[in-house]
Amino acid sequence: MTNENVCVLLPTLNEEATIGQVIRDFRSEGFDNILVIDGNSKDNTRNIAESEGARVVVQTGKGKGQAIKQSFDLIEEDYIVMADGDGTNVASDVHAVLGPVLEGKADHVMGNRLANYEKGAFTRLNLFGNKLINKMFGFAYGIWLEDILTGYRAFNRKAIKSLDLKKVGFEVESEMTIDSVKKDLRILEVPTTYLARHSEGATKLNPLKDGLRIGATIYKMAKMHNPMFYFGIIGAFFVAGGLFTGTFVVVQWFQGITRIPMAILTTLLILVGFQMFVFGIMSDLLVSLHRENMRFLRKISEDKD
Repeated sequence: MTNENVCVLLPTLNEEATIGQVIRDFRSEGFDNILVIDGNSKDNTRNIAESEGARVVVQTGKGKGQAIKQSFDLIEEDYIVMADGDGTNVASDVHAVLGPVLEGKADHVMGNRLANYEKGAFTRLNLFGNKLINKMFGFAYGIWLEDILTGYRAFNRKAIKSLDLKKVGFEVESEMTIDSVKKDLRILEVPTTYLARHSEGATKLNPLKDGLRIGATIYKMAKMHNPMFYFGIIGAFFVAGGLFTGTFVVVQWFQGITRIPMAILTTLLILVGFQMFVFGIMSDLLVSLHRENMRFLRKISEDKD
């Protein structure tokens, strides 16, 4: 296997301060097939990338997710390494990220930034948010990964063809991880180094807004993978609301005040909550059965191939 069958994908948006060095670093590691998918940068990003010998494509829409979807349709090589164009990833880590895919040990490899990050690479809010999202992912999908939001990844052709990406923004990293789990792809994490952002490179990530979107993506996509988690949370909110109003009703009753309408509301909230739990259990059984059937069909298909 040579690196000619590997495409290094670099999504960019106003990365003129770093993109040239990033391309040179990957070329020094033996990777000349580099695709820069640019989100209509207003600076000199595209010219610098072209001058360094990279293939440059301007994305047709907006958002990192849309850029990755477009790139996957364009790339014909059997292996893709995806990295950030802002210089926060270390090019020499490409061998650790790509190795398990080339060796057939994994379909999708993720570079764990939290294993070794430079001081200042994460703000306290970003670090807390990353760890919280990773925990939420673990509870929802039963697979405990350290860094599901990493932008340093490698894929084989099976993974590229399997992923059905719909998110257009920064939620795409979590969507790629979730869809890999749903499609039973072999996922592996490897430690990578994460550097602080270049002083002239402004972050495009809004920690609060994008964090909420990522959390919502993890929750919504759990509906078809872990219904007990999805409906259990809804049920828990209803039961908690019922207990809250019920406590008020009981306290008022001891004071000689009868709250019949609120007592009815309490009963309804608790009943609906328990119904959500039951619905989650039944849905979970159906999803488990469907998952086993799909695994069986995939095995038959792979055996034929």
